[in-house]
Amino acid sequence: MTKNIHPTAIVDKNAILHDGVSVGAYAIIGANVEIGENTQIMHHASISGHTTIGQNNTIYQFASLGEAPQDKKYNNEPTRLVIGDNNTIREGCTLNIGTVQGVGVTTVGNNNWIMAYVHIAHDCLVGNNIIIANNVALAGHVTIKDWVILGGAVAVHQFCVIGEHSMMAAITGVIQDVPPYVMAFGYRAEPKGINAEGLKRRGFTTQQIDNIKNAYRILYRNDLFFADAKNLITDLAKYQPELDLFVKFFNESTRGVIR
Repeated sequence: MTKNIHPTAIVDKNAILHDGVSVGAYAIIGANVEIGENTQIMHHASISGHTTIGQNNTIYQFASLGEAPQDKKYNNEPTRLVIGDNNTIREGCTLNIGTVQGVGVTTVGNNNWIMAYVHIAHDCLVGNNIIIANNVALAGHVTIKDWVILGGAVAVHQFCVIGEHSMMAAITGVIQDVPPYVMAFGYRAEPKGINAEGLKRRGFTTQQIDNIKNAYRILYRNDLFFADAKNLITDLAKYQPELDLFVKFFNESTRGVIR
């Protein structure tokens, strides 16, 4: 299988492009870039820095991947951007490399749908099977777990964690950690129930969803202190394994939980 590079594209001689890679007109590929098999780079895209992109991705026009982080402390250190397989990254998205003050790498997993004009800042960890709608902005050091949906123009504060299967409505500001399964909305994100429809689509049983709803009530509706709610959910997780995600989240959360 061969590569298909448009004659107007600028591809550094040291870049590594695997079989089946397509590079469109006027795209720019830097020296420290590696692109996996069958990934398509549309016209006018820019990929720079120490950037590794996996297989079967589609990078649309005017996306900028691997540029220096928007962090005044950055001093040209060789930090990285790593993107997995089967991702769609639409027009005008910006994904920056990491910083030495952080983990040194910005990571995007597999099977993600990233819509136009999304910004993923330095040292973010974006998981798998995630939908990120237009104009979402992730500040530095943000973690987005698997199967999350972020509506248009969501903004996420530095160091926040958004748990698995959760959903943020459009124009939501996230300044604290969001537990798994939770739907949130608001200028300052507030819990609005669980993402039951998403869980049904992913094969969760009626009993599992009922157990998650009960955990949500314990956390948000039973007027319990947070520590007491956390302990009760932890006990339930011993025989309701779908609640293990709550337990893991409680142990990892550092910014406090939306209430």
